[in-house]
Amino acid sequence: MPRRAVEDQRRMSLRIRAEDKALLLRAVALNHTDLTDFVIRHAVRAAKAVIEEADHVQLSARDSLRVLDLLENPPAPNARLRAAAKALPRRS
Repeated sequence: MPRRAVEDQRRMSLRIRAEDKALLLRAVALNHTDLTDFVIRHAVRAAKAVIEEADHVQLSARDSLRVLDLLENPPAPNARLRAAAKALPRRS
């Protein structure tokens, strides 16, 4: 059974190698903060960067030119598009 993405509690336990923890503690001391704040701040920053990268659509040069061409020269509306437009509620 897969683990739930969001837990009910606000705690998170991690297993970490001794040398990695020592490295984090050294960075914490140099930053004049505590381990929790340091880890959360940097983990959240990394998570945001991953999400930002995943949210961007990357097109090839050919596809980019195709999109630009369609924006500048849109095709004429077909029957399905006209029907969908007619089905929209009228604004007052």
